[in-house]
Amino acid sequence: MDALDPVLLSRIQFGFVVSFHIIFPAFTIGLAAWLATIEGMHLATGRAVYARVFRFWMKVFALSFAMGVVSGIVMAFQFGTNWSVLAERTGSIQGPLLGYEGFTAFLLEATFFGVMLLGRSRVPPWFYFVACCMVSLGTMLSSFWILANNSWMQVPLGHRVVDGHLIPDDWRAIVLGPVMMVRWPHMLLAAFLTTGMSIIATGAWYLLRGKDVDEARVMLRWGVGLVAVLIPIQIFMGHLTGDYVHRWQPAKFAAIEARWTTEQPAAEVLIGWPDEAAGRNLFAISIPRLGSFIASGTWDSREVGLDTFPPEDRPPVVVPFFTFRIMVGMGLVMLAVSWLGLLLWARGKLENRLFLWGAFLAFPSGFVAVIAGWFTAEVGRQPWVVYGLLRTSEAVTPSLRGADVAVSLIGYIVVYSVVYAFGLLYIYRLLRDGPGIEAARGTVTPQRPLATAMSGDAP
Repeated sequence: MDALDPVLLSRIQFGFVVSFHIIFPAFTIGLAAWLATIEGMHLATGRAVYARVFRFWMKVFALSFAMGVVSGIVMAFQFGTNWSVLAERTGSIQGPLLGYEGFTAFLLEATFFGVMLLGRSRVPPWFYFVACCMVSLGTMLSSFWILANNSWMQVPLGHRVVDGHLIPDDWRAIVLGPVMMVRWPHMLLAAFLTTGMSIIATGAWYLLRGKDVDEARVMLRWGVGLVAVLIPIQIFMGHLTGDYVHRWQPAKFAAIEARWTTEQPAAEVLIGWPDEAAGRNLFAISIPRLGSFIASGTWDSREVGLDTFPPEDRPPVVVPFFTFRIMVGMGLVMLAVSWLGLLLWARGKLENRLFLWGAFLAFPSGFVAVIAGWFTAEVGRQPWVVYGLLRTSEAVTPSLRGADVAVSLIGYIVVYSVVYAFGLLYIYRLLRDGPGIEAARGTVTPQRPLATAMSGDAP
């Protein structure tokens, strides 16, 4: 393949941008809900520790939200520059879905986000809490429309083909189809878990340093409780997601399992190295019959292999095989940290230093799981951009030259490296300073209510 193949470079460019973008919505969706919860707790109890925790995470949220918006705009821009055929043939479906996100979710977020940033001293406390809830709702609505769009591309339903264009025929099937109703909760839970693990790790970090102990305990306990409750639900939703892949995208399922030939019963390859050229797995460790049970719930079901599909319809194997296992591994890390934390909490030993180190080092598990899951879904969908209807090679802009994409890709890498390096450095400094800096400045004190203490302060 030509090193300057515009299709390959466009895929790399989109993958690069979406990898940067997705970490911020995955973080801010859960963080917005966390802020609304903490604000509600402060409103109900009047405890100043909740005020300090809220103000601290509000700064992190504001910067993360901004970075997510910027990267999201760039990602949408590429639909016109690199993927004009996709936009032309599917625009009557994808256009309204992306428009609904702007008209509902983004406007809701932007309007009430302004209240969160600037309205503390200008609105009653109850309305400020409502604003926090509306921002949280907006972030979740945004994920709803994005997942509706992507789920339709994964399993297109509710459409008809007219002169080569995909036209909406049943909006209910497009927006509320069975695949969407599995994938959206799966993504929401992933976002909540990403935020939960970040809060756990931050609380553990402060306790290890003996810094901001009261705030750290709030973070650690709330985070452990949240993740411990949500991770079993997420594992179940992950199973349902696997069921939809097994039913609707059998080639992707076979690639994830690195199942080269049809088997009955099917073994489960735990780990190995897929050799795509030879069509086999090297150094494989597998368990007989387990593959049938995982896929179909029986120990002797027939599971199709990649040999069932024409070579041109087979997805790459190495990426979805490993990214799926990375995602599952990160889920097990979250399960271990949260449930061990609950056990230690019940015994009054939650601040055990060995556990705190483990919780701190598990900080990236949520982000890694989200990115790995996204790569599993998107790479496993290949060679289709709209599964079974439009190939990726046919969706790229016809006049696009590989050199043009290479230049823009290099530009994205340079700009993102600079902008995001500064953004992440600033977030790190916020985390390093901690919530206690507000009390040190006299911004929030235990004796002053939140509405009084924060009046007139710039966010």
